[in-house]
Amino acid sequence: MNKWRSVFLPLVIAAAVVTGCSGGGNDAAPQSNTQGGSNATPTGSAKAEKTFTALLDNNPTFPYSKSWPIWSWLKEKTGVMLEVQTPSGKLDESLNLAIASKAMPDLMYMPNRKDSNKFGQQGALVDLMEHMDKLPNLTAWMKQYPEEAKAALSADGKMYMFPNQGFGETNRMIWMYRKDIFDKEGIQAPTTYEELHTALKALKAKYPDSYPLSIRYGQIPDEMNANMTVNYGTGEGAYYDFDNKEWRYGPTEDNYKTMVGMWKSFYDEGLIPPDFLSLQTKQWQDMVSTGKSFVTIDYISRIDFFNNAMQKENPEFNMQFMAPPAGISGGKQLNPYFHYMEGGLTVASTSQNIDDVMSYMDFFYSEEGRTLSSWGVEGETYVKEGDVIKFKPEYNDVIEMRKQTGLQTSGTYTWIDFGAHLSLFSDDLKHAYEEAAKYDPSAMQPRPAFTEKENEVISITGQAIKKHRDESFAKFVTGSRNLADWDKYVEEINNLGVDKLLNTYKEAYDRVQNIQLSGN
Repeated sequence: MNKWRSVFLPLVIAAAVVTGCSGGGNDAAPQSNTQGGSNATPTGSAKAEKTFTALLDNNPTFPYSKSWPIWSWLKEKTGVMLEVQTPSGKLDESLNLAIASKAMPDLMYMPNRKDSNKFGQQGALVDLMEHMDKLPNLTAWMKQYPEEAKAALSADGKMYMFPNQGFGETNRMIWMYRKDIFDKEGIQAPTTYEELHTALKALKAKYPDSYPLSIRYGQIPDEMNANMTVNYGTGEGAYYDFDNKEWRYGPTEDNYKTMVGMWKSFYDEGLIPPDFLSLQTKQWQDMVSTGKSFVTIDYISRIDFFNNAMQKENPEFNMQFMAPPAGISGGKQLNPYFHYMEGGLTVASTSQNIDDVMSYMDFFYSEEGRTLSSWGVEGETYVKEGDVIKFKPEYNDVIEMRKQTGLQTSGTYTWIDFGAHLSLFSDDLKHAYEEAAKYDPSAMQPRPAFTEKENEVISITGQAIKKHRDESFAKFVTGSRNLADWDKYVEEINNLGVDKLLNTYKEAYDRVQNIQLSGN
């Protein structure tokens, strides 16, 4: 343990210096602490105590604390204490330095699977598939969630990151609208884009200084593209057509053209801001909060974000879930499937505690581990009323609950019951979650892992195609290029290598589909 601290600590400090020079992060030195309370020898049925080192992410909203009760709860159940290191600068810099030094902690949190696959293939991380004999709960979990398990695999069929399930619900994106304004003006919530167009025009007539529909396209264009295209039965880029069992490229399809034409109408008629393509978060928030915009698309938690702030000065302000409008005749009303997590814990190949770490991590995939990670401890954080679990009254806000307990913070979960979060939300947000689930796609889009050569195609050919797509979308919508040029545009973008890109996705997808998971 001391060797790891003596080598890794200076590396993280070095990362902080680099970050400080570039203007990021705070200047505080990183902390290294051991959780779990006393080191007394266990008695009776207590677990044998072990200490593992861990590099965990640190969220500024609920910053890491060695005094969180989650650590003592985990120690009681598993006998494990974590000696935690948190980077004072950027996490990726600390990860790169630790791996380059080969002085890695036992456990490392990584923000995405692309990184864990890269480091794993370089030999820095353990392949979990080789240790399934120590992971019976994970094996059962993989059988229960085969698509999530496959999404966690690398291009060579290995698994370098512990998969997550449940917490991704926070990433849901939905349509939402000012129900109070719609009710006041006698406008029905639209169920199709044609109805949306009519509603927006009516709102524009009532509020001529407004732009009834606004989205923060400039901040998260890929997510916004996905929200628009899913309504039109196509994709924002390469996507898998489950009906025809083939990979397709959405921005060359007729339905995509129809979508572009509708957004051009919105633009021409002043129903969306003239600068909507570059609209950033602050501008968008101001438009919604000042009554300059009444319909939007964003993360589901924005319902409480707006209502909680605005109802203090305007009790009538009422942002609510809106069913996604169908874009084409007979089309489905769908929201894109964003509710999954990319980050997770990995195990260093240099660890001297690999078997014990596996046994520790396996606890999180048990029902007992899921309950502990989600709700805490009965009597301390929650009570049971029949089969219903409820947080105790003192825990009435999700953020404060996480700050006080450490529940659902980096390194404290893999599989959670999202009902724990949901129980602390407002009635409006609970309603939004219940309704949103009705508009999920029948299956989430595949997220295949790519080889190094395939990643080159994605980063070079794929980016060139995406750049032309984005530039053309902007030109078509703003009118600087006529939609009559659509066929020429399709030819241009195909010539950039669409077939090559689709073949890359197909090969990666087929490779994963042929992998037989443990437990299946």
